[in-house]
Amino acid sequence: MQSSYDERFQRDMGCTEAEWLGWLPAAIGECTWQRQGASVQVDIPPGRLYLQWEPRPPRVIALMRMPVLRVSFRFEGLDEAQRYAFMKRFDLYMQRGGG
Repeated sequence: MQSSYDERFQRDMGCTEAEWLGWLPAAIGECTWQRQGASVQVDIPPGRLYLQWEPRPPRVIALMRMPVLRVSFRFEGLDEAQRYAFMKRFDLYMQRGGG
């Protein structure tokens, strides 16, 4: 988890679009949202978050192939503390680990 979040940033997620869409509702929580194609608008009063994604070529390490989904985040009308509060939950729900 980061200590702050800019108004705009991108991330490469190690997942397919189907996995991303399965995880997204829990990560967003109680906020209302609307999907249009490969983008989502999330209402986070007093502002909003726009998410856009696109599949990228898989990452290949030896015999392993990992899907890559590039996700763009764009916040509007939220200050640094509000962005942090939303992303803290979002990151916890999107975090994947193994062992």
